[in-house]
Amino acid sequence: EPVATELKKLAAIATDMDLSGGLRSNAIKNMGSIGTRDALLALLELAANEKLNAGERKLALKQADKIIK
Repeated sequence: EPVATELKKLAAIATDMDLSGGLRSNAIKNMGSIGTRDALLALLELAANEKLNAGERKLALKQADKIIK
């Protein structure tokens, strides 16, 4: 359950457009390092989020790909 809470916090940071791109990218990378199925699904949600810029969406896909491998 603590992992689910952490993922929610990181997803909120990753989609907070008031924060810097660097903070959003770090949140995405941290989600990838969790490495669970829930992290994979959350990263795919970010990749599909059109509010994020293309680089952040690609980063989310890259992190998801690392979990799959």
